[in-house]
Amino acid sequence: MSHNTFGHLFRVTTWGESHGPSIGCVIDGCPPGIPLTEADIQPWLDRRKPGGSRFVTQRREADECRIVSGTFDDGEGPVTTGAPIAILIENTDQRSKDYGEIARAFRPGHADYTYQAKYGVRDHRGGGRSSARETACRVAAGAVARKVLGQDVAIRAGIVQIGPHRIEDDRIDFGAVEHNALFAANAEVVPAWAAYLDDIRKAGSSIGAVVAVEAVGVPAGWGAPLYGKLDGELASALMSINAAKGVEIGAGFESAALTGEQNADEMRLGDDGAPVFLSNKAGGVLGGISTGQPVTARVAFKPTSSILTLRRTITRDGTETDLRTKGRHDPCVGLRGVPVVEAMTACVLADAMLRQRGQTGWAFPSFSETQI
Repeated sequence: MSHNTFGHLFRVTTWGESHGPSIGCVIDGCPPGIPLTEADIQPWLDRRKPGGSRFVTQRREADECRIVSGTFDDGEGPVTTGAPIAILIENTDQRSKDYGEIARAFRPGHADYTYQAKYGVRDHRGGGRSSARETACRVAAGAVARKVLGQDVAIRAGIVQIGPHRIEDDRIDFGAVEHNALFAANAEVVPAWAAYLDDIRKAGSSIGAVVAVEAVGVPAGWGAPLYGKLDGELASALMSINAAKGVEIGAGFESAALTGEQNADEMRLGDDGAPVFLSNKAGGVLGGISTGQPVTARVAFKPTSSILTLRRTITRDGTETDLRTKGRHDPCVGLRGVPVVEAMTACVLADAMLRQRGQTGWAFPSFSETQI
């Protein structure tokens, strides 16, 4: 199986299966001399791990990480050495018996059929490699990426829509995300959303969601024209997340309904002589290169395909059958997608920062240094 690696200078390879003994990642290209311990990674994994509330899968995984290579303690605390960083996470709460019926039948909406068609073999236990369990590895890598980015770049995300219930743009408050179990980007919607999701959960069904993300502090100049566009690589990274079915940058699809006057982000000079944008329909990227405004994106997640409703499918031997998916699953997979979206954004930006520094010799230029 190929294509388990993403990134250019900051490269991440993930490995492991949902019901295997462990999962993990290898991060190549991290600069040396960055302080890094498990304590820098664990808080981000804790946000993603299952069993945190009644609104997510009740699989109980501690998701405790262990750094097994790439750091060295010279007496002042562990720092990165520049060598590949390997992070290990053990699986401790697998219930493979829950998946016995799907060893021969393909679950509708899952990757069972496509994996079988491509490889001729598949690990049916929890989906194996196709399971969202793999996203824990991405979150661990994202924690390292945040260390590379430093304090100048802040990345935050939250749920802005569950099913038909949407938070209007002017009511989005990312500060509320950490204070509710739904990762909602507005505290006022939580009671109604919780009641709605409870009904979905009790019915044994599922629902989709939209996650919004913004990265503040990205300077102008990151990314490259044409085939290395920052927004293109961000969209690719976000679309690679399990259950992601759509990504938009900035105004995204809504820009199709705007006039040129409405869509163009006009500019003025600020007090320091640097440009000030009067809006951000572009999502902080023009021509594939960051503008210095917040980089913004949204990700649409489909409803979890594992539901209790009996559905029509076929078996490996070509027999038509009906299947009800057992096991422990998220009624709204988008909830735990929030930290994953943040992590993939961090990895893309860390890679862009290192590539910018490698090409031009600087990472955070002032406006005057760009010689516009």
